[in-house]
Amino acid sequence: MRIGVFLFGGVEMTDAGPGGTEPTERRYEQAAFDHAQHELLACGEFAEKLGYDSFWLTEHHFQHEGYEVVPNGLLFGAFLAARTSRIRIGTMFNVVGQWHPLRLAEDFAVLHNLSGGRGILGVGRGTVPREMLPLTAGAVSVGSYDNPSAAAADARNRAITEESLDILHLALTRERFRYAGEHFQLPPPGIPDRGGQTRELTLVPRPRHPYETWQAVTSPPTLRAVPTRGLGGVFWLKEKRRLAADWDAFADTFAAAHGRTLARGERRMLVLNVAVDDTRAAAMATVRPGHDEFWRFLAPYGWGRGYLGPDGSPASGTFVPTLEDSMAQGPWAVGTAHDVAAHIAELDDLLGLTDLVIFPGMPGDPYPRVRTQLERFAREVVPLLPTHVPGPASVPGPATVPVP
Repeated sequence: MRIGVFLFGGVEMTDAGPGGTEPTERRYEQAAFDHAQHELLACGEFAEKLGYDSFWLTEHHFQHEGYEVVPNGLLFGAFLAARTSRIRIGTMFNVVGQWHPLRLAEDFAVLHNLSGGRGILGVGRGTVPREMLPLTAGAVSVGSYDNPSAAAADARNRAITEESLDILHLALTRERFRYAGEHFQLPPPGIPDRGGQTRELTLVPRPRHPYETWQAVTSPPTLRAVPTRGLGGVFWLKEKRRLAADWDAFADTFAAAHGRTLARGERRMLVLNVAVDDTRAAAMATVRPGHDEFWRFLAPYGWGRGYLGPDGSPASGTFVPTLEDSMAQGPWAVGTAHDVAAHIAELDDLLGLTDLVIFPGMPGDPYPRVRTQLERFAREVVPLLPTHVPGPASVPGPATVPVP
């Protein structure tokens, strides 16, 4: 089982939890952002020393609230790569609609090559309109598949994301390429170049090493699109029986699209929020403020839809889970090392895990606590886990897509 670490990369907060400052009212000085970024580098170095396989951050912009303060995971990853030698480095996720796909391809290839093949390409559609609209000059936003008022924004986002993924594949794998779609034409016609016209492009550099591509899977359309394209799917914050249904549906769609059956856990990654302490009560008491701050931050974006509501049916977009909900339904593993290992073993029995990424730092957590959690999980939980080593076929390579 490959085990990685995912951190939001936020500032330290002294009042995380229900009684603290309202999320939209939080504002921090530049010193707090700088401190968080230096601490994150230290966490990445520590994760390598502890033996973790991968280290992931996330791309977010304009967050004066301080929850996620790394705007460019690839640039951050380059600094981390220079300070490490083994750990793989990824972004959950590069928000494709916020990038020109050729710039994303170039930057990833530079990180991947200079790190000796340690880059992981993470792609997603985004969460926050406040981030996407300014960065795309108002051209691209993000909606929800089941939110009728955002249907047009959602459809446009999906279309641009799919074309961008086509272009990423071409640029990263072909010596020469061109692309003609609804939203992109590359190269644009009529570009003069030294007496002629530019009719094709070559990405410089392209990856010199094999690489993995993983995409967030949070909605039914994406659950169909990701395995059809042949990418790895990342699953997070879903009640365990609903998670198992999606996990299996992913495999069924992949088999139908590619004519072969996925191996146990192949091309599927689980992100699991964790908290380890000497007793379950201590772990719950320590993690509860961060859990509740997590949902104060993310519930307004509808992230609670992956849970079951009080009546046992899928929760609405307004659902805000308690810590007890999160533990009982599966997204949070909280307790002693044996409790957390047993929680993971249950999920392993249900799903078949070969790629597990832990989320050990809650919004507002002081970084010494984050490092303690990294160490306790590595030294106390990992030795208790079932071991399933994925074969070469489990590594999701470049997408297989029709070339326009």
